[in-house]
Amino acid sequence: MKLAVVGATGLVGQEILNVIEERNLPFDELYLVASEKSVGQPITFKGKAYEIKSIDEVCKLAPDIAIFSAGGNTSLAWAPRYAEMGTIVIDNSSAWRMDPAKKLIVPEINGHELTIDDRIIANPNCSTIQMVMVLAPLHVKYKLKRVVVSTYQSVTGTGKDAVQQLMDERKNVAGTKVYPHPIDMNALPHIDVFLDNGYTKEEMKMVNETRKILGDQAIGVTSTTVRVPTIGGHAEAVNAEFYHDFTCSEIRSILANTPGVIVQDDPKNNVYPMPINAKGRDEVFVGRIRRDESQPNTVNLWIVADNLRKGAATNAVQIAEFMLEKSLVY
Repeated sequence: MKLAVVGATGLVGQEILNVIEERNLPFDELYLVASEKSVGQPITFKGKAYEIKSIDEVCKLAPDIAIFSAGGNTSLAWAPRYAEMGTIVIDNSSAWRMDPAKKLIVPEINGHELTIDDRIIANPNCSTIQMVMVLAPLHVKYKLKRVVVSTYQSVTGTGKDAVQQLMDERKNVAGTKVYPHPIDMNALPHIDVFLDNGYTKEEMKMVNETRKILGDQAIGVTSTTVRVPTIGGHAEAVNAEFYHDFTCSEIRSILANTPGVIVQDDPKNNVYPMPINAKGRDEVFVGRIRRDESQPNTVNLWIVADNLRKGAATNAVQIAEFMLEKSLVY
């Protein structure tokens, strides 16, 4: 079993290594890939020193599984080459998510769609993953009609430089700026680039990916995504309208029995999900479960998850585990 991590020095790449170690993903050989300037540098993993290799060198070594977290351009250029070598590429960028020939997978929801022929598998957007983890079981029971979501997304979703910008601003230190405005003590309704329809690319990811993962193009989805100065994870206010009625106690029961979801819903005792408590956790947390009293069959939900974990690294490693468990690696 030859395993590669492409983008091993980034925030998500480092978290992928943490998750591989925690979940004891099996491998006989591990190849760590980063940019050309990092090639030859050592990374210590599980007490052993590994030398950073180039993406070309590792491609020739034909790993069985390669988890990519190195950006869309790298994935577009190299994922097909790895796939030609027989490698299963699990890609964390947006490059392949909406390709009709590629699966967009959250294992708990649609892992059953994977086959031995899938050589490039797309890992969904972090904000989409945590939302569909909660909505999927409710969609099965009540059938989703429309979703309105507003996100409050951590600077960790942008990367190391964004975290540094926040820390620099907090200390009143001049440094590199990755956002067009200050992020400390601020909120930016601007994640990714703006599109011709007035939405950002991040907002349209949530629209399109939700429909694809849930297998229902008729679901109405609208999104506003906001960057906030938090570290622990992303939070979302979700308003979900169903075709069939529900009770909030039913919804709590369904979600409490959904693998990977934890209900924290005791507002009278100040119990509700928060990014500071989600940091480093693999679960998706949901609370503030209450009926929307302005229209029928509609519920409000507050959903929080560590975007570097279930929103990225953990989900990717779970896909690898699924492929191994189902003997879909050759």
